Amino acid sequence: MDRQNGTPEPAPLERSAATRPPRFRFRTSLETGIFIVFVIVWAIFLIGNPRVFTGFHIYYSLMSTIPFIGILALSVTLVVVLGEIDLSFPSVVGVTSWVFASVFALSHNLLLSAIACFGVGIAAGFVNALLVVGIGIPSLVATIGTMFLFRGLTNVAAAGNGIALSTARGHFLYEVAVGRLFGLIPAQALWMLGLGIAFWFLLNRHRFGGHLLFVGDNAESARMMGINVNRVKTIAFVQVGFFSALVAILSTLEVTYFWPNQGTGYLMTGLAAVFVGGTSVFGGMGTILGTFLGALIIGSLEAGIVSIGLTGFWTQFIYGAIITVSVAIYALLMRSRR
Repeated sequence: MDRQNGTPEPAPLERSAATRPPRFRFRTSLETGIFIVFVIVWAIFLIGNPRVFTGFHIYYSLMSTIPFIGILALSVTLVVVLGEIDLSFPSVVGVTSWVFASVFALSHNLLLSAIACFGVGIAAGFVNALLVVGIGIPSLVATIGTMFLFRGLTNVAAAGNGIALSTARGHFLYEVAVGRLFGLIPAQALWMLGLGIAFWFLLNRHRFGGHLLFVGDNAESARMMGINVNRVKTIAFVQVGFFSALVAILSTLEVTYFWPNQGTGYLMTGLAAVFVGGTSVFGGMGTILGTFLGALIIGSLEAGIVSIGLTGFWTQFIYGAIITVSVAIYALLMRSRR
């Protein structure tokens, strides 16, 4: 109740609607800045090697590989919005890939294999939530531990051996997961696009997205407003486990083979996509469109660098330059907002 005029105070989500214009303008400015970076990067690639970047083959290749990074980055964005971090998701991809391939090798049933894979992914996410939310371990420390735990479990279980899934080709679920639409568009690209739209609506138009932003901005204030902070954080960590399992299924079926080191290259690229996209490491601010564009930038860098004639040794340098520029854009916008 407002003490001056006796009118009731707005509910938490009504307050968020009241403050939406400044937040919306800031997010739009941030997304515009990231889009400009995206256009500059692709313009450099196009000018550097027009023969490659005016052909379809490079885009077909990128549509086959970028979605694995993109889906993980979209999922991790929700955790970062909370002011938390999850470093274990590449290891979750590894252990769930092993579960998926092992169950398929025994049963030759893709549906059963997928159910087992998702079950383990959700369980892994819940372990992280239990450590962070239940016990109170800082998420950086907790997920470093589970990163090694899940990777070690994969190594022990696989014993260095791969698993072939060649008989999965032609199965209905195989076509849904990684088939080619009209023989041209990899299905995983459609998965990334669809999930990008779904995550955008979740963060910007759904009550749960409002709760994520409130908790990330100030957890204690959110708790006083009646938001179940522990539940919000638990759901965020569990969904990372779920989507890590989805990426495990997609990446395993794409090559129809399980490798014991599966997922090891996703940590830095996935996080780079989130931070290049403008999501604040301090929580309370995130942009799904920015993460989507960040995944396109990070996922195409190595191919673009090689195609314009530079050696692969330039990759990390340019990664760092783009991340630095993107973070600088965020910092400048934050300064102008004050």
